Parts: sequence; structure tokens; C-alpha cells
Amino acid sequence: MHTTSATLLERVKRLGDSEAWSRFVRLYTPVLYGWAKQMGLHHDDAVDLVQDVFAVLVQKLPEFEYESHKRFRGWLWTVTRRRWVERQRRAALPVDRGQDPDQVAAARSDTPEIDEKEFHAHFLRHIVPTFQGQFQESTWRAFWKHVVEGRPVPEVAAEEGLTVAAVYKAKLRVTAHLHKELGDVLM
Repeated sequence: MHTTSATLLERVKRLGDSEAWSRFVRLYTPVLYGWAKQMGLHHDDAVDLVQDVFAVLVQKLPEFEYESHKRFRGWLWTVTRRRWVERQRRAALPVDRGQDPDQVAAARSDTPEIDEKEFHAHFLRHIVPTFQGQFQESTWRAFWKHVVEGRPVPEVAAEEGLTVAAVYKAKLRVTAHLHKELGDVLM
């Protein structure tokens, strides 16, 4: 099981670290939006809920105690669900006629399955490339071609003028760094 990067969470908890907050928002916006859509919200309402959740996180994260054996996304889901229930109560409009928002939320006690293909596509297009500058160009190209494009290691090695072992090493370096930085977002 992967865990959310304790380093990123510590940086976000400091509130003054705008780079950490930007990365955090880029990582978790698609997750929160996917959950909001699964709750039956239309685009504008889903965007509003995402903003509400981030507003709550600004207040709650400084006191949040990260426990590596627990999943950060589970806690984040709880915060999201509570904001959704609160919004529904405020609007006095149950999600569906005859349904109580608390009952609907209780039925979704586990983290919902977001459209993983959509999330990973967004992740690969927008998040992973932000780490490119932290690696030598040849390391990054080998990683990208093998892992993201799904090309065979011998083909990438020949094309890049590397050994097969060097391609595997590039994959290991980049993925280890991504796991350290991004934690359970990678799932």
C-alpha cells in the first residue's frame, strides 16, 4: 500500500509553502472532482465542493497528524463527504427526492472508486511531467518511453543508446521519486 508523501503533507501544513500547495492542489483536484461527480453533482456544483474542501483543508491540515499506516485519501474522503452533507443540508435539497443526505453519505462509507483511467490520464499528462527537471534528460526519456508509452525495454534501450539495465535503472529512479513525493495518489 502506498502512502501519501509525508514530506508533501508537512510542507502543506506550513501553509506558507506555495509550491507545496500548488502541487497538492494539482494532485488532489481530480480526485475531489471525481468524488463530487460520483455524488451526483453537476460540474459547477462539483467545482464549488472542491473549493469548499480545499478551504476546510487550509484550516484542518495544520493540526492534521499523519499516520503512515492509514490512508490520507480516506481522511480526505471523510472531509469531502462531510462538506457535501453540509452543503445538502444548507440547500435543504436531498440528492434524490425521498433520500436523506446523511443516509446517502452513510451508504458511501468507503472511498468511492473514481474513474481511474481518467484520473491516471490526467495524472500522466499534467502531474508526472512536473518532475522532469529533477532528472537527467536521458533518464527521463527512458522512463517516459518505457513506463508512460509502454514501449519494451530493449526497444527503448536501442533507441536511446542505453543498456537494458540503464532503462530499468531509470524506471526505478523516477518511480521511486514519484512514490516518495506523491504517495497514495499513485495507487
